[in-house]
Amino acid sequence: QVSKDLAGVTKEQMADVVIAYEPVWAIGTGLVCDSEDANEVHKFIRTVLAKMYDDEVAQATRIQYGGSVTPESVDGLMAMSDIDGCLVGGASLFADKFARIVNFKHD
Repeated sequence: QVSKDLAGVTKEQMADVVIAYEPVWAIGTGLVCDSEDANEVHKFIRTVLAKMYDDEVAQATRIQYGGSVTPESVDGLMAMSDIDGCLVGGASLFADKFARIVNFKHD
C-alpha cells in the first residue's frame, strides 16, 4: 500500500510527507498495538521507503502511530526507535488525558 500511495511522489516531495500507521483492527476499538509490534511495522515502512527512494529519505520521513493512543500507552510507543509521533483520537476529547499524552515521558 505504501508504494502504491507514494507512486509519483518525488524524493524531494518526500520532505513534506508524513505517514500514519494504524492497524485495521484498532480503528474505533480502543485497542492499542503492542509497542514493539507497532515499531516493527514502522521499520518495515522505512524499508519500503529505502527501496523506493534511499535510506536518507527513509530515516527522515516522519511515521506516526495512530491506533487508540492513551495516557497508558504513549510512553511505550514513543520510546520506540521508529515511531516518530502519535495521532490521538478519542483521548484528545479529555483535557487531562490529552495533556498526559502531549507530555509523555521520554527515556
